[in-house]
Amino acid sequence: MEYLQGWLSRPIESGGHKQAEWRTDPARSGRGGSIGDIGTHAFHLLEYVTGLRVSAINATLRAVVAGRKLDDDCNAFVRLSNGAAGTLACSQVAAGEMNEIRIRVYGENGGLDWRQLDPNRLVLRWLDKPEEVYHAAAGYLGKDALAVARTPSGHPEGYLEAFAVLYREFADALVAWKQGNKNPLPQTLPGIEAGVRGMKFIDRVIESNSKEGWVEF
Repeated sequence: MEYLQGWLSRPIESGGHKQAEWRTDPARSGRGGSIGDIGTHAFHLLEYVTGLRVSAINATLRAVVAGRKLDDDCNAFVRLSNGAAGTLACSQVAAGEMNEIRIRVYGENGGLDWRQLDPNRLVLRWLDKPEEVYHAAAGYLGKDALAVARTPSGHPEGYLEAFAVLYREFADALVAWKQGNKNPLPQTLPGIEAGVRGMKFIDRVIESNSKEGWVEF
């Protein structure tokens, strides 16, 4: 993989909405604003989709809304374990945007593109052949992809079904553990290490912002 670009946005409600208040309160959400709320998800997806690890990061944080104590916008460059470069952006102040995730990965022969607003399609763009589009739950997919499909191909699925898959896999892991399996977590289910790396990501972004430069992950 040569290059990766990720974007994640969440509109933060204004006007004192209680549902959103905790995200801008350091006493409840911790040191990270947008990077803790949504940036950690983009970071986890980056490593999960590519199978690589972030080795260094150069990030800029901003608090755009006047009086806000935590960041509500982040742009970062990352270096990955194989030498590839990438960008990661997350924002709570992208006016007009809905909740959106977009992942683009580019290699020597082509790239892939996936968007949460169109979750049933994965687009592959090749250097020397026509574009390919893969649809969720289609029979030509691999067994791991088909195992998490909850509706027939062509029916919309996404956010809510993703939680259903997560809960089912967690329940299956508990049953397997009770039956004596010492390592029951499926590959698709994040474990303790993923959580720790997510917290480390927040610390490294804040450190990079304060130093105004690259920091090793």
